[in-house]
Amino acid sequence: MSLGRFVGRAAELEALEHWWESPFPRPALLWGRRRVGKTALIERFSAGRRVVFHTAARRPVLDELAELSHRVAAAVPIPGRDLLSRPYERWEDLLEQLALAARDEPLLLVLDEFPELIAISPALPGILRAFLDRSRGRTQLRILICGSSVRTMEAIQDYREPLYGRFDLTLLLHPFRPHEAAAMLPGLRPAERALVYGVVGGMPQYLEWWDQQASVSDNLRRLACMPGALLLSEGERVVNSEAESGSLPASILFSIASGKTKYQEISDAVKAEPSRTLDRLVQMRLVERQIPVTEEPRRTRRKIYRIADNFLAFYLGILESYRAEIERGLGPAVVDEIVADLDGHMGAVYEEAFRDHLRRLAVAGRLGPSVIAVGPWWRADGQDELDAVVIGRRERTKVPVMVGEAKWAREVDAARLRRKLAAKAAGLTDAPDDLRYAVCARESAVNADPDTLVVTAADIFAPELP
Repeated sequence: MSLGRFVGRAAELEALEHWWESPFPRPALLWGRRRVGKTALIERFSAGRRVVFHTAARRPVLDELAELSHRVAAAVPIPGRDLLSRPYERWEDLLEQLALAARDEPLLLVLDEFPELIAISPALPGILRAFLDRSRGRTQLRILICGSSVRTMEAIQDYREPLYGRFDLTLLLHPFRPHEAAAMLPGLRPAERALVYGVVGGMPQYLEWWDQQASVSDNLRRLACMPGALLLSEGERVVNSEAESGSLPASILFSIASGKTKYQEISDAVKAEPSRTLDRLVQMRLVERQIPVTEEPRRTRRKIYRIADNFLAFYLGILESYRAEIERGLGPAVVDEIVADLDGHMGAVYEEAFRDHLRRLAVAGRLGPSVIAVGPWWRADGQDELDAVVIGRRERTKVPVMVGEAKWAREVDAARLRRKLAAKAAGLTDAPDDLRYAVCARESAVNADPDTLVVTAADIFAPELP
C-alpha cells in the first residue's frame, strides 16, 4: 500500500479473523477486480501465520503443482519427501499432505487466481470438494480461494457447481470509499484528495500511482498523456477485461458515458437487449442503477444509469476523446485541456461522495434514529432533482428527514442553497419545514444557520469522522 502502509479493510480483516478462529472452517472465497488490493489484504491477514501462498499462472498442470510444491517446502516440513526433487503430481496428494501438516496446528493455503487453475485443471473443484468432505473435522487446514475473474468466481458458487455450499466465508472486495481513499493520500489537502479520487477512483493501485509531491498537471502528463501511460492503458484494459470482454459491455459503457442514461436510450444505442449485461455491470460496480430514493426498486420504472467507477468515468468521459492524439505524441499539449475538463467531471463524483458521507454519518447515529436509506430524488418529469435525500422510519412509515445538495465549488452561500432546496423539497413532502438541510461545498459555506449541516471535502475525505 501507499508509503509502505496498509490502510482500510478493517471489516474484511475482521471477517477473515472470525473465519480463521472458527473450528474446522470450510474454505473462504475472496474475489474482486484487478488492482483492488486482494494480495495486500491477504498478506496483511496472513502475517505471522503459517501460510502456503500460491499464485496460479495457467502453467501446465505439472508445472503448477511443481511450483506449489516449492511453496509448500518453504513453508512447512513434509516428513519423508524432498519436494524440490520430487514434487507432487496429483492435487489429491498435495491436499492430503497439507491436511496432515495441519493436524495439530492451523495452516493457511492460499490459492490465488483460482480461475487460472480451473482453466488448466477443470476437475480441481470436484477434487477439492471430495477432499473437504472426507477431511472435515480432522485437520486445521484453512483454504483461502482468490481470484480476479469476477464471473468465474461467482460461477464457482452456483448451485450446479461442485463447490456449492462449501464456503464458510465469501468476500467481494470493492474499491475504497472516499474516506478510505483519503488514507492513501495523506500528503494532499482535502480538496486535492477529492480531485484525485475523482480521477482514479478508489482502486488502491491507482491511488498508489499518484505522486503526492507533484501537481495535477504533472501527474496527468505522466500517467495519462504519453503513449502507453499507465492510466491510458488501464482504461482500455478495464473496458476490455473487467467488462468481461465482448463488444456489448463496452458498447453499453460508452453509450452511458456519452449521456444515454435511460434503458431505452441504451438499448437503441447498442441495438441489443442490454438487461443482463447491465445487471452484471451494476454488480461489478462499474455502472450504477439510480432510482429516486423514495421508490421501490422492484416496482419503479424511473431508472437511470451512470458510470459508477470514477476512473472509468474519467477515462470514457474525458481521456478517451484525447486518446488518438496522445498516441500520436500530442499528450503534453492536451494536458491543460484535460485539467480544464475536470470541473465538469467532478460534479457527479462529488454528489456521490456527499451521499456516501451522509451514509457514514447515519451509521454513526449523527442523522437521528432509524435512518434506512440515502439517495438522490427527482420528480416524475425529471425536474427538481435533489442530490441527497435521507429517509427515516417513523411509526413504521418511511419519511424524508433530510435533503441536501453538493456543489463542486470552492464556496457556497448556504442560505441561498437552502432556499432552493426547500423549494424543490415541496415536491417531495408536504412539510418541507420539518426537514433538516445539508449543503456541501469543496472548501467552505457562508451564511449557514445553526440548523444546516455543512459538509466540505475536509469532512468527506477524512479517514475518521471528527
